Amino acid sequence: MTTATHPANPELRLHRVLGEDTRPARRPGALSTSVTLGWRALVKIKRSPGQMFNATITPVMFTLIFTYLFGGAISGTAREYLQFLLPGILVQGVLFISTQTAVALTTDLQQGVFDRFRSLPIWRPSPLTGALIGDLVRYAISSVVVVAVGLALGFRPHGGALGVIGGILLAMLFGFCVSWVWTLLGLVLRTPQAVSALGMLLLSLLTFASNIFVMPATMPGWLKAFVDINPIGHVVTATRDLMSDGGTSELGPALLSCAVLLVVFVPLSVLKYNKSE
Repeated sequence: MTTATHPANPELRLHRVLGEDTRPARRPGALSTSVTLGWRALVKIKRSPGQMFNATITPVMFTLIFTYLFGGAISGTAREYLQFLLPGILVQGVLFISTQTAVALTTDLQQGVFDRFRSLPIWRPSPLTGALIGDLVRYAISSVVVVAVGLALGFRPHGGALGVIGGILLAMLFGFCVSWVWTLLGLVLRTPQAVSALGMLLLSLLTFASNIFVMPATMPGWLKAFVDINPIGHVVTATRDLMSDGGTSELGPALLSCAVLLVVFVPLSVLKYNKSE
């Protein structure tokens, strides 16, 4: 009887098992893993087209309702009111879509998907950043739909194509920053139902208590004081200026609001995600 002999050296034994040309793959970087998981978020949208239905129909519905029910009473004519309303609806639509970030996050947490991500040799926060990258595509689609419907109804952006593009990019940036707020709430609440209910409640209060639908000058003093510090108001005003005449006077406060959201909520979200089980 013969006895099989094995090399005593573990590295040589592993080399014979794997073969000469096999090498461990290099660990993927933060950007590549984020983009890959962003693509995953887009594939999920493809498999659940109802997400994009809500993202596009809701802002269009608000545009039609407020333009034709209240436009004449507020501005004299529906078309004149549309010039004021549409940039605000653009921002509001992006904000409502941003709540889906937390809903998708909590769904993945409940299904154990993030536990599997943690076992992979990838940059740890990439599931969060990947989801937010995927959301940028939804913001863009929603914004283009809103502007297209507005143009069909009579909206005329005197800021030209550059003003419209600038307004869309600003709204998308703000949506990206606000998504980090919902990400933190999703990690804390951990259920899609709780996140969705709280998100709709907070956004309804913040968007209606802003300058999206009416000028703050017509509001009571206490409400006007809140609207003046509401970051949504700064972004809406800057978007409105870019689209109406290409003005940039309010761009600074809008970008400052975005920066504050990122500085505060990105570290908190990543810290909570790293500590979550």
